[in-house]
Amino acid sequence: MNPNALTLKPGAMTLSELRAVWSAAGPLSLAAEAYPVIEASAAAVQAIVAKGDAAYGINTGFGLLAKTRIPDDKLEQLQRNLILSHSVGTGELVSDAVCRLILLMKIGSLARGYSGVRPLIINTLIALYNAGIMPAIPAKGSVGASGDLAPLSHMTLAMLGVGEVRVNGELMQAADALKAAGIAPVVLAAKEGLALINGTQVSTALALHGLFMAERLLEAGMVSGSLSLDAAKGSDSPFDARVHEVRGQPGQIAAASIYRQLVSNSAIRASHLVGDERVQDPYCLRCQPQVMGACWDIIGNASRTLLIEANAVTDNPLLFKDGELSVVVSGGNFHAEPVAFAADTLALAIAEIGAISERRIALLIDATLSGLPPFLVRDPGVNSGFMIAHVTAAALASENKSLAHPGSVDSIPTSANQEDHVSMATYAARRLDDMAQNTAVIIGIELLAAAQGIDFHRPLKTSPQLEHVHAQLRQKVPFFDADRFFAPDIEAAKGMVMRGELSASCKSLFTPLHP
Repeated sequence: MNPNALTLKPGAMTLSELRAVWSAAGPLSLAAEAYPVIEASAAAVQAIVAKGDAAYGINTGFGLLAKTRIPDDKLEQLQRNLILSHSVGTGELVSDAVCRLILLMKIGSLARGYSGVRPLIINTLIALYNAGIMPAIPAKGSVGASGDLAPLSHMTLAMLGVGEVRVNGELMQAADALKAAGIAPVVLAAKEGLALINGTQVSTALALHGLFMAERLLEAGMVSGSLSLDAAKGSDSPFDARVHEVRGQPGQIAAASIYRQLVSNSAIRASHLVGDERVQDPYCLRCQPQVMGACWDIIGNASRTLLIEANAVTDNPLLFKDGELSVVVSGGNFHAEPVAFAADTLALAIAEIGAISERRIALLIDATLSGLPPFLVRDPGVNSGFMIAHVTAAALASENKSLAHPGSVDSIPTSANQEDHVSMATYAARRLDDMAQNTAVIIGIELLAAAQGIDFHRPLKTSPQLEHVHAQLRQKVPFFDADRFFAPDIEAAKGMVMRGELSASCKSLFTPLHP
């Protein structure tokens, strides 16, 4: 049995399942009990068409053209034209990891039975997912209201056998990929095109990607920060549980507990318990539980919002049962304001994780503060050591300040002022990847600097947990004994952060972060 196999239960996906889909592909199936509900919803749409009453999105135009009645013999053309005309995205394609989340959440939303699509539509999406056929979805072109119309139209193109898809990382024509996989292109029936392209699945997938990266960055930042504490011969007294309990902030309490465990039994700390003239460490060492704990809390808040959204029905209009009748109700669940707010708070966390890490790098290279050799290298002057690596960290931390400006405060009217307030959630979520990449570099540089500091304290050792982290790094990057081509070292350390390797040896410490 494939350990990555997932049976999707509409409305009941967990963060663990979403994380697993983001991390790796595996076979997907839909819970059998979902199909009767889907079939009933599709039958309701056909009944509305047969009755002949005007119903938005079923037999009318869209947006400002909602008053235009479409003849029954043109309903299939209406749906196809909708997809073709709305496929106007631009920019880089979303990654396979994000694309898997988009497909999964669109399947889950439609399968709840409020959207009026046939089982054929959902089964085709599942077939694409299982065949590894990832629709080529440009990341730019959505304002995060009326659904992620353009990117979801590009997703739907693949079902029609139009445009390009990506298979095993290679672009190819959708028609060829479908033929090779034995998947028949679909002909959209009434309402199906609109149901497919209305919704917040793209902005939510991008935000989930940011969430899962933020979790890794938080873990890595706490590990590298603990290593920096020992490298600078800082005090672990500020991690005392009593300090944090009297404040009561849950993330701070959890973070302090992790810091205590990470630095426990350090011989370096034991070496300066007596006779150390320093009274208090700088904030970047002393206030780590307060800063990282606050990040922990807002990451947790974002995860709750995004999990709800991942399970939500967000297209329009929706079909509900009213006694024996089915009624069509127009609303605005496609407005992605909750996603935008979640993405903006994740941006704050990602920026702050990088900002405090950059301050610790600055401390470590400053001999007057750290007690270590200037710029963490022997024979300074001849060697520049970590001087310009810190400049890189500073540049990226500063860039993140600009990127952290909230996307949700922006709005621009579209569709001839029918869609006059939008969320900008797709941008707000999309920029999280750039920010995460920046912060991963900063933490990677801190890891290198802290490990360098630990090496200068030999033969004393840091804690057993951190010695393991140090050993992992030294398998990839040797001690910086003299100036050398530095960029590959930074990329290697960044990779450890991005892959979640820094916390791998102490994963149990971070389980509260992963509900």
